[in-house]
Amino acid sequence: MHYLDLTKPDGRSMTLYGRVPVHAERAPSPFPDPLGANPHLRWHPLRGEWITYAAYRHNRTFLPPPEYNPLAATVDPAHPTELPAGNYDIAVFENRFPSLSPDAHDPPPSIVRTAPALGRCEVVVFTQDPKASLGGLPLSQIELLLQVWGDRTERAASDPHIRYVLPFENRGAEVGVTLHHPHGQIYAYPFVPPVPARMLAEETAYYQRNRSNLLVDMIAREIDSGKNIIYLGEHAIAFVPAWARYPYEVWVSPVSAVSGFNKLSDEQRVDLARALKTVLLKYDGLWNRPFPYLMAWYQAPLSGNDHPETQLHAEICPPYRTRDRLKYLAGTELGAGMFAMDVLPEEKAKELQQVEINWDQP
Repeated sequence: MHYLDLTKPDGRSMTLYGRVPVHAERAPSPFPDPLGANPHLRWHPLRGEWITYAAYRHNRTFLPPPEYNPLAATVDPAHPTELPAGNYDIAVFENRFPSLSPDAHDPPPSIVRTAPALGRCEVVVFTQDPKASLGGLPLSQIELLLQVWGDRTERAASDPHIRYVLPFENRGAEVGVTLHHPHGQIYAYPFVPPVPARMLAEETAYYQRNRSNLLVDMIAREIDSGKNIIYLGEHAIAFVPAWARYPYEVWVSPVSAVSGFNKLSDEQRVDLARALKTVLLKYDGLWNRPFPYLMAWYQAPLSGNDHPETQLHAEICPPYRTRDRLKYLAGTELGAGMFAMDVLPEEKAKELQQVEINWDQP
C-alpha cells in the first residue's frame, strides 16, 4: 500500500492510496474557506444513548447531475472538485459536513445532558471511475480498500477521544445516497455506539462462558449446515445468517478469529476481498441491475486491550424483499425494536446461490 497525505485549501486533510506509488500535485476543494463545523450531542434519557446534531448538513450536496460530480477528479482548476487529478486508486478526506468533528466545542444549553460531538467523519472514494461499483473493482483494489480501512482505524486510534471506528457504504437512492459516485464513509465515535455495544456485550458474555468467539462458533455451524453459504474459501466466508433481519442480508467475515482490519494476514485479506466481491456481484446479477444496500463493518473497539471475543465482519442489508417491493421498517421494527420477516433466510440464500457471476474481471 502506497499513500500520500495532503491538505485541502479549507484545511481538511486528504490521503490518497494506491497499489503503486501515488502522485498528485495538490488537494483541491470546492470550498475556499473552513466551514467551522461544530456538531453537538444530546442524551436521550429514555433510550440511554447519544444523538448527534449538525444542522448545517441540510446544505450538503444532494444528487447533482454527472457534470457537477464533486467526487470526480478535478479537470479544470478554476472549478475544483473534492479530488485531484493524479495516479491513485482510493481517496479519503474529511467530510465537509460532519456529524462528528475533532473541533467540536461548547454545546448549546438544553434540558438534557449535552456534549461536544467529538470524532471524525471521512469520505472514502473507492475509485476515480464514477460509473464503477465496489463489486466491479479489481480484487487487488478491494484488498487495498481493506488495508485503507485498517490504516484509518490505526490513525483514529491516535486520538484519545475516539473509541470506535465504523466503515460503511450506502449504495442506491433507496437507502438515501446523495452522491452516486462509488464511495463510502468512516465514522470515528467518541463512544462505542449502541449497535456494536450490544453485540460486544453478547460476545463478551459468551467468551466468558465458553472461552471462544461467538461469531466464529456460529460460522462453524453455518459451515456444517451448508444451507446458507454464498462463498466459502480457506480464510473467509459469506453467508445469509440464520438470524437475518432483511430478506437478502449477507454477512462477510474471516473464518477464524480476527478482531479488526489490522489483524488480518495477507492471505485472509485476499480471501475476504474475494468473498465481498462475490456477494456484490451476485447482488447485481440477481435482477440484472444495480442492487442497493447498506454495508457496515464491525470490529473491536479502541480500548487499548486485545478483544478475542470480537470478530471483524460486514453486515450487508439490502432494502428490497422482492424485485419490486421494498422492506420498510414499520411499527414493530421502529416501535418495538423487533424485526418481522415474511421469508426464510434459507429461501433467499438459495436465490443468491443460484446467481452465476462473471469472474473474468481483473
